[in-house]
Amino acid sequence: MNREIFFELVELKAKTASILPFLLGLCFSWYHYRQVHVLYVLIYFVAMIVFNMAVDILDNYNDYLHAKEGHDYKEKTNIIGRERLSLSMIRQWIQWMVCSSAVIGILLSAVVGWPLLWMGIYCYLVGIFYSSGPRPLSSLPLGEFFSGFTMGFMILLICVYINTFEVFQWTGESLFNVFVIALPNMCLIANLMLANNICDLDEDERNHRFTLVHYLGRKKSLTLFVLLLLIALSAVFYSVIAGLAPMTLLLTVVVIPFVWKETCGFLKEQIKSKTFSCAVKILAVGAFAQVFFFALGLWL
Repeated sequence: MNREIFFELVELKAKTASILPFLLGLCFSWYHYRQVHVLYVLIYFVAMIVFNMAVDILDNYNDYLHAKEGHDYKEKTNIIGRERLSLSMIRQWIQWMVCSSAVIGILLSAVVGWPLLWMGIYCYLVGIFYSSGPRPLSSLPLGEFFSGFTMGFMILLICVYINTFEVFQWTGESLFNVFVIALPNMCLIANLMLANNICDLDEDERNHRFTLVHYLGRKKSLTLFVLLLLIALSAVFYSVIAGLAPMTLLLTVVVIPFVWKETCGFLKEQIKSKTFSCAVKILAVGAFAQVFFFALGLWL
């Protein structure tokens, strides 16, 4: 397996969905608590990335195994079949990555406290059963919620907790504050999954995957796509008004023309090879802008 194939197998291009919430958690930890544990949070970052790669490999593995006959998904679309990768090697990679990241997480939990262990268990269960089991979460009308909540909120919450474990209070107010900061990322990540399911609707139905788009239909799903973007923007304004983020975060509005242009492109046609990249760009630019302008406020 060469480097390019490995990067596609672990879906390296999609890692912004994990890294940017992590960076935002760092910013919020310093802004709200004036506290960052560099060593602990770097250890968490390594475990997070390794497990995220394992989940993406597992997704490709399960998609390959469960693909129905009658079309060329296995042979031409899925990277495992297209590149004729060894299934035993794939299983070994998954096992090694899951176990190694879990050991790191357990050891870190012993230092910063067991709340990290419980949050980690939730994330591992979602990651594993997202594409595994008789009824994977990704094949149900729950994929958008679990991907947005787990990657957008839980990654950020864990980052904040590790940085502030000595003083963090498990109160409704503390969790709500983190939720507000995480909400734009939650919406953008959910939209990435929604856009993927819109593009793959016909193929998913052939594979007996009945996602949220199957129940809503394309038109209502596209309306939800726009609504989630509006919620994300509203959360940015609210976080500044509530004093949860610096004023510089309002500069995020500079990306609105770009987001609108990409949104119009996706609303015009939903073809995986042509316009799914619109949702990817919206996530990358929108989430990066939030991190950049939040960090700018810390620097100023």
